[in-house]
Amino acid sequence: MLQTTYLPWSYNDPFADMRRLQGAMNRLFDGGRSSERSGAYPSVNFWVGQDSVVMSAELPGLTDQDIELTVKDTMISLRGTYPEPETGDDIRWHRRERPAGSFLRSIELPFRIDPDHIDARFENGVLTVEMQRPEDDRPKHIQIKSS
Repeated sequence: MLQTTYLPWSYNDPFADMRRLQGAMNRLFDGGRSSERSGAYPSVNFWVGQDSVVMSAELPGLTDQDIELTVKDTMISLRGTYPEPETGDDIRWHRRERPAGSFLRSIELPFRIDPDHIDARFENGVLTVEMQRPEDDRPKHIQIKSS
């Protein structure tokens, strides 16, 4: 399906048709996936609190033995490998969307993490990691005195 976007400044723009054609070609070779879904893998969510950060990552089909998690200062890295599906020589893929092979996802965190206070759980294909901020790195509340 060809999408048309009309912008006020593109009415007399000689390159507008070329940009629309390029967008259509990008969607064609992207297999119809939306730009939101075609980002980095695996998909992750982060919740940030005052003293901790929680990450959840969707890793269906893997076990906790298939995943490696490392944290250093403000960087968390998630590494793993999905097995290649076994196929015979006479098999031709019609559609292949499930992941296969190795992946590495590294994400910058909003503050340093205490490596001794990390809780990682893997349940129903979802990895949940709760990471604490070091005590000496936490914001300190300063009492203001009036004169």
